[in-house]
Amino acid sequence: MKRKHPIRRAILLTLAYLLGTVCLAVVSYVVFSLFFNTSAEERLRSEISMYERIYPSLEQKEQLLRESIAYLQHKDEQIYSEVFHSEAPSAQTPTLVRPGSDLLDTPQASLQVRSSHKADSLIALCQSVEERFQSIFDTLSDSLWTAPPLRLPLKGINYSQVGASTGKKLDPSYGAYVYHEGLDMLVQRGTPVYATAPGTVLNVSNTKRNGRTVEISHQGGYTTTYSHLESVSVKAGQKVSPLTIIGSSGMSGKSYAPHLHYEIRYNGRLLDPVHYFFADLGPVEYTDMFYMALNTKQSMD
Repeated sequence: MKRKHPIRRAILLTLAYLLGTVCLAVVSYVVFSLFFNTSAEERLRSEISMYERIYPSLEQKEQLLRESIAYLQHKDEQIYSEVFHSEAPSAQTPTLVRPGSDLLDTPQASLQVRSSHKADSLIALCQSVEERFQSIFDTLSDSLWTAPPLRLPLKGINYSQVGASTGKKLDPSYGAYVYHEGLDMLVQRGTPVYATAPGTVLNVSNTKRNGRTVEISHQGGYTTTYSHLESVSVKAGQKVSPLTIIGSSGMSGKSYAPHLHYEIRYNGRLLDPVHYFFADLGPVEYTDMFYMALNTKQSMD
């Protein structure tokens, strides 16, 4: 009869016990995971559900941001074109030294070439600026040159009273976009209206569209027009100055609200009046007024 080995038996029992314990722990964990959620899992499930709900709105906001950025880029280019008569600087324009680069790691010959090109471009830019200043000085020294009308037709007006300027604007009567040929200035009825430069009253009229209107001829081929007046204080052929009151603002003719509609032309070509107030406006006031005129989409007439 063979002798039993109690140590071997004890080891086998211990291993069986450990294996059974591990299996029971695994089964318990699986069952617990299937039927019970921890606080962390509940929080994660709640966050996932929230993200699923807000994701469509985030897509819409992203699209709105893309459109807003594109609109701002368009406006930036338009401002540079109309105000500075140049192209807006590109965000992709490479710089001489990118952030994080080390000039010490750049070969000396390459540095010399790049520095030379940069210096040449700066010299060319300085020459261009100098030529433009010289052109301005030549124009100002020309005895035949006359300044355009550069004053406001209303005293004490600020940028918040500026409405739509020239361009496609929404007509309040027709509900459609039509070309607006002047600048709207929102003031109370009866506000004095002044001539913006010395000149001669060319015409005084009263039409269904523009209401009571005064047209003034100025030296240098400029004409100014003041429409929707409440009253007129001048007559055709009369000489006027910037201190002459030509009438008062109102809403005669086809007018949505009391305002002054002001136009300026050079040899018959329509100009944007907001660029011709530098005798009465500083840089900040001009910028605010230009912004309001540019972004107002509905005219008052």
